[in-house]
Amino acid sequence: MSDVSDDAPGEANGGQRPDGESLLAQPRAAEALGTGGTPSVAGSSQPQGATARQRTARSRAVFLEGSLLRHILVMTGTGAVGLMAIFLGDLANIFFLGRLDDVAVVAAVGYASSIQFLTISIGIGLAIAATSLVSPALGAGRRVRARALSTSAHLWTFVVSALLALGVWLSVGPLLTLLGAAGRTHALASSYLTILVPTLPLLASGMTSSAVLRSVGDARRAMYVTLSGAIVNTVLDPVFIFSLGLGIEGAAIASAISRLAIVTIGLDGVARVHGLLSRPRFRAAMRDAMPLAAVAAPAVMTNIATPFANAYVTAAMAKHGDAAVAAWAIIGRITPVAFGAIFALSGTIGPIVGQNFGGERYDRMRQSYTLSLMVTALFTAIAWLALAVLARPLAALFLLEGEAAELVVMFCRWLSPLFVFLGMLFVSNAVFNTLGRAHYSTLLNWGRATLGTIPFVIAGGAYWHAPGVLVGNMTGGILFGSLSILLCYRLMSWLSDGDGANR
Repeated sequence: MSDVSDDAPGEANGGQRPDGESLLAQPRAAEALGTGGTPSVAGSSQPQGATARQRTARSRAVFLEGSLLRHILVMTGTGAVGLMAIFLGDLANIFFLGRLDDVAVVAAVGYASSIQFLTISIGIGLAIAATSLVSPALGAGRRVRARALSTSAHLWTFVVSALLALGVWLSVGPLLTLLGAAGRTHALASSYLTILVPTLPLLASGMTSSAVLRSVGDARRAMYVTLSGAIVNTVLDPVFIFSLGLGIEGAAIASAISRLAIVTIGLDGVARVHGLLSRPRFRAAMRDAMPLAAVAAPAVMTNIATPFANAYVTAAMAKHGDAAVAAWAIIGRITPVAFGAIFALSGTIGPIVGQNFGGERYDRMRQSYTLSLMVTALFTAIAWLALAVLARPLAALFLLEGEAAELVVMFCRWLSPLFVFLGMLFVSNAVFNTLGRAHYSTLLNWGRATLGTIPFVIAGGAYWHAPGVLVGNMTGGILFGSLSILLCYRLMSWLSDGDGANR
């Protein structure tokens, strides 16, 4: 079976897709040539034998049939394992550093995390572009096009993240000063970031590979990508921090090595198992640059809104001392572990919606979103119960005392249920990106990061100091989470009615 015939069913669907091209625009001959009319490894070959057939079978649009709730739960479950492994690795990182009994070290990680969060969020935005274009192409039966987009997405992710890493690496000192870090805490955070930031291209490339694997529906291998990095990080942390006596620099080295594992496992799954990676071609990369940028640019803008808000809260907490920043750093590690399933869900719903959109199954597209909101609420309730019960033990685990301990307990018991609105915002943003409305996500996320954060944090900090900063940070998400749901249902109604399906 040739790759040309793999794509043939999609051409019969007609209409416009989020990759910016009509499914009727390219005849089979162009698909056979790969991209840009130039023969390529991806398009010119005629795969023969069981291996080619197996790759095609693995890359079929699996979300067009079967129970949507099962798809969501299976994809979210495996994704959550991988994500929570990473988050547990980060939590273990700060746990081991906390054993040094030095609040300045924990505070330094808090400052460094704000900058790391920014760079990782940009990587996530680039990965979103891969999902948003590859999954509809697979849903429309256009496997060759999906492979070309996957290749271009990996190439551009590496280039952009490398340039970003260089810029951040040269600006580490001023960025930490801007966040409020000073003295020894500033020096510790600077040494941590100087080691870790240059490995951003490895992490971003691995994230793009994971996104492509989710687009195919290969949740298990997508999980392996992140799980491998978490295992390596957790095993190496105590070795470098304690055995070699490197402290916070040792934690950075362990994290850097873990990123090499992430990109290795990711590329193996995309290239060897699914055959969705070919030799990069300059003409193909340039042709795909604009469709990828059309999604990646607003997706990146969307994703950096959250670290912007996080950085603002970090600076607000810095006014109340290292203890407040240390508590904020630990809350930042507890939150993704507790709500890891919701983060995984926001990465899961895009491919499911994308394949059904590409296959013009608008009823299933809408049902997928509704079920995802219900699952978000359920996951939040479970996480809240666990955090409320474990609040005091968690504070004790990290050797927190006084104000720092009380801040962590307050968040776990009283503020964590408000995460449901942020979860619904994340899920809605994933759907907007997949349906070619990434600018909706950008506006909503920046609205939440500015109007939904700054006024509330200022007011809370003025009247209730550090606890008020936490309250203000969580309160603003209520409005924007609710608004995202209304906009998402309206968009899907417009598409299913036929008004937007061919645009």
